[in-house]
Amino acid sequence: MNQRITAILLFVLSGLWCFCPQVFSQGTADAEPMEEIVVTATRDTEEVRSVPANVSVLTAKEIEESGATSLVEVLRKLESIQIRTYSGNPSQASIDLRGFGGDNPSGKTLVLLDGKRLNNPDMNAINWLQISLSNIERIEVIRGAGSVLYGDSAIAGVINILTKKGEGKPEVSASFTAGSYGLYSGQAGIRGSEGKVSYSLNGENSGMQGYRDRSKYTSRGAGFQLGYDGSEAWNASLALSYNRTDFQLPGSLTRAEYKKDRRQSGNPDDDGENQDFHANLTLETLFGDAGSFSLQFLYGAKEIISSYRSMSSYSRVTLDSYGMTPRYVLDRNMFNHRNKLLVGLDYYDEGLDKDGYADRGQDERINTAELSRRSLGVYVRNEFHVREDLILALGYRTERARIKGKERLADGTLVFDDDKTHDAKAFESALTWMIGEKSKAFAKYATVFRYPYLDEQASYYGYGWDAFNTDLDQETGRSYEVGVNLVPIPNLSLDLTLYRIDMEDEISPDQNWVNQNLDKTRHEGIELGASYLWEKAARVYAQMSYRRAEFRNGPNAGKDVPLVSNLLGTAGAILYLPGGFELNPEIRYAGEAYRGGDLSNSEDKIDDTTLCNLFLYYRPTLKKLKFSAFAGVENLTDEKPVLIYYNGYYPLPGITVNGGISFKF
Repeated sequence: MNQRITAILLFVLSGLWCFCPQVFSQGTADAEPMEEIVVTATRDTEEVRSVPANVSVLTAKEIEESGATSLVEVLRKLESIQIRTYSGNPSQASIDLRGFGGDNPSGKTLVLLDGKRLNNPDMNAINWLQISLSNIERIEVIRGAGSVLYGDSAIAGVINILTKKGEGKPEVSASFTAGSYGLYSGQAGIRGSEGKVSYSLNGENSGMQGYRDRSKYTSRGAGFQLGYDGSEAWNASLALSYNRTDFQLPGSLTRAEYKKDRRQSGNPDDDGENQDFHANLTLETLFGDAGSFSLQFLYGAKEIISSYRSMSSYSRVTLDSYGMTPRYVLDRNMFNHRNKLLVGLDYYDEGLDKDGYADRGQDERINTAELSRRSLGVYVRNEFHVREDLILALGYRTERARIKGKERLADGTLVFDDDKTHDAKAFESALTWMIGEKSKAFAKYATVFRYPYLDEQASYYGYGWDAFNTDLDQETGRSYEVGVNLVPIPNLSLDLTLYRIDMEDEISPDQNWVNQNLDKTRHEGIELGASYLWEKAARVYAQMSYRRAEFRNGPNAGKDVPLVSNLLGTAGAILYLPGGFELNPEIRYAGEAYRGGDLSNSEDKIDDTTLCNLFLYYRPTLKKLKFSAFAGVENLTDEKPVLIYYNGYYPLPGITVNGGISFKF
């Protein structure tokens, strides 16, 4: 109730502020044209240079020309991102940004689809295949703390996937890709606009037999977007998407099994099915000098059917989430200096229903569980231009989340019925110096938090140790970073970012698989990037990330957090050849890391890997048809990368060959 009152007061105060002429001048200075904008960093359009963070933006054109067949392939090429998959395919991959390692690094990175959270309230990984590449307009990666604006999980950074909107005459696109291990992917779409109405429709069908036995997946999905520009003062849009993914899990191997045949399956009969549906209704109203107001209504539904014979676990889980996110922006001069105020509220109601069974046919129920998480957060963020080229940003968020859970056995026995309330606060202060026309330097301090997943707060698998863990607290931390993005001469870009994140109460299971809050941990590192374009000749690029994650106290003080490679690097060149051809050699490196679960650093490390890739693109210049084709070989030297977790070996693919075509008209 107190948070609702606070939210109402903030909106009232912001409204009064709009109409205080003695404080503000009557307009804003004419802004310079912006070469590149992002919407994720401040939940409003913002020039990349003014954002106090290391930012990556990938456009639809870059995604299409990359030859990637999944979002995971696109993201793994970006600085400081490491992808972890236990099946060798993208269907159940998790993302590790800035070296958090551990059992579930995805919980430290917030992923959005047009502003809607894709992170599940439980530990199930994001289904990356639910997002068709043909439907993506751009991907924005904002590294660093984002808890003030986004709340839960925005610790290492925020990834926002923005879908395509219709514009102009109808445009039809299609692509097909095939490759090693039975890979196939077909995509088609149409988009355009007529008068005030815009539309976009796309579909995708993809799959793969997999590198290992029983690592097959299939994915089918579609997306639809409808927009309406009522006038210069308001607009509305509705976006819908659906996906079904069926997948197998090959499981882990012993060391002896791995040495004998790394492509064999460790699980004879483990598989699952995911169905995802998302709806996003956005309304926006512009008030001229009085600012703008937008409101999103969000809905998500997910069904997960799991049949894991290796663990004698068979279940059906349904997840429903509802969200409402009103936001007000006032961009108006204050004391003859540009000032931008953002005030917003985030309300989410997430529910999970789980039925556990004793058999694959789901004929004999053993337990049922009902869990929910309701959260309400209010935030304020203000950007004040101390000078034309110097921006001071301050932000604050207060939020409360209540997690409730109940489990019953099939005979009616109550296992638990409990709840836990988490109160969270976040603060942010940042300074951005825009240097010249294209460069910037920034410094930022912020606090961050993450709530426990539902299946971290409670165990409801039907085992004898099921319980609601009221002793488990939320994770909190402090984030520090400084960085520069320099363009000293035309076509040369240089990036340097240094960061440190001190975490308390990170969550991880103990040797009995009971979740606990860990001792203090520190995550720090350096991110370097450089690229140079020789007009009509070549573009060269390189990036390197050094990450160190260690325990700061307790029995493992000074030890490294498992599954964090200290060094990641990528280097490559795109050579522009005659006749519309492009050649792209590339090298990717991931350093050694301690095995999953090795908190004491007493076991041998996972070996480092160096992967050499080569891609050839053909993009002829045609009058009416946009056509492109590609062929690529990844892991040219057929290295044998492997992920080791609690002495279980999870082999990753060897040499891979892909090729495809795409066209638009």
